[in-house]
Amino acid sequence: MKELNRQTAQAAKYPTKVIQFGEGNFLRAFVDWIIWNTNKATDFNAGVVVVQPIDRGMVDMLNAQDGLYHVNLQGIDKGQPVDSIEMIDVINGGLNPYTQNEEFMALAENPEIRFVISNTTEAGIAFDPSCKLEDKPASSYPGKLTQLLYRRYQHFGGDMTKGFIILPCELIFLNGKELKKCIYQYIELWNLGEDFKTWFEQACGVYCTLVDRIVPGYPKDTIGQIHERIGFKDNLVVKGEIFHLWVIEAPESVAAEFPADKAGLNVLFVPSEAPYHERKVTLLNGPHTVLSPVGYLSGLDTVKECVEDPEVGRFVRKVMYEELLETLNLPKPELEAFADSVVERFVNPYVKHFVTSIMLNSFPKYKTRDLPGLKTYLERKGELPKGLVLGLAAIITYYKGGKRGDVEIVPNDDAAIMNLLKELWAGGDVRKVAEGVLAAEFIWGEDLNQIPGLTDLVAADLDLIQKEGMRAAVKTVIS
Repeated sequence: MKELNRQTAQAAKYPTKVIQFGEGNFLRAFVDWIIWNTNKATDFNAGVVVVQPIDRGMVDMLNAQDGLYHVNLQGIDKGQPVDSIEMIDVINGGLNPYTQNEEFMALAENPEIRFVISNTTEAGIAFDPSCKLEDKPASSYPGKLTQLLYRRYQHFGGDMTKGFIILPCELIFLNGKELKKCIYQYIELWNLGEDFKTWFEQACGVYCTLVDRIVPGYPKDTIGQIHERIGFKDNLVVKGEIFHLWVIEAPESVAAEFPADKAGLNVLFVPSEAPYHERKVTLLNGPHTVLSPVGYLSGLDTVKECVEDPEVGRFVRKVMYEELLETLNLPKPELEAFADSVVERFVNPYVKHFVTSIMLNSFPKYKTRDLPGLKTYLERKGELPKGLVLGLAAIITYYKGGKRGDVEIVPNDDAAIMNLLKELWAGGDVRKVAEGVLAAEFIWGEDLNQIPGLTDLVAADLDLIQKEGMRAAVKTVIS
């Protein structure tokens, strides 16, 4: 079977107009797929250069295939089954700024580049005061972006026509404003001056966005059939659902430059993405974050299995309909209809979404997706939402490691979080584990032990899981 590259496959070549921080499954199945469709339907004519945001990543695999890969979309569209597979050819190459720093910084000097797009997970948009301007590169994503912006400002002499349109896709509310705040902090920390700050404010735009598509990732269970179907060996095939939504809070001038909404795609340019964001993050990502560790520790591997399981499925629906839905302010029939559509997406028979792929950086995800609902529920109902609390206990248990049957449990998160959990679990006292995790202000930005009753309930859930297993804990919530 042929290797996939630009010598063996017919592929278009586009001028590089987009810098993309992140090479993972989601960006390739969502943003790059949207750019590919926009190129086909309009005169956008844009290529992408991918920057690996951390020192270990996949740009070498991407470069080995000359940026080519396939997206396999499956689902039901207007009542009809769809199973499409398309080769995406918009990525011109990838860079690792930790080993190719000069090439990375040289991107700032390319006059054709106009857009910066990112998805560095919820933990990615953060200010790290230890970053220095002379670092090669800065450790944080906002630090790297500020380095790039400053080089561009210097190279083009403050030319107001050479700014960037910056579209973060991280799933945090007001992601654009959070990223902009971090850039201002670096401008001040590094003493980059008022002239550069003015250029950034006037020549660049940092816009809030909301993204929505379930992307299970590499289809390891069907990859042989896919290779036969496409006639290539593709190590970067990515599977996703048909549904997609990109809400961009930006003026018409941005829509004119990035005409994805003119390409027959579900891309919306709106005055405010807030109502779309709250509904989606609360009723789709919120359940995802807690069903994954609960389901995995109950012996299940995919989202579909979790939702269809007699016990875990009831847990998922309780969290969605009885807990999280009750914390939102839109009309209840509208929220219930959206929740129903989410359940349909979760049980898409064509998509095998492994829960382990959702559990990367679970603590920051819980903070942004579930903790606000937990607080609002407590405020409105006068009691803690037992499903959301069990979800947190399940994450803490998953991060203990060990084995599920014969399979090693391998959690993946920030080193400081991993070290904290290792240290807490080494003591074996579930009360101290609960207190220690909830007190970790570097995770939560506050001491969650101050939430009435939370420490007791998390400790009780941890104790029950340790003694009787996850399914026993689930039964106490759904009974």
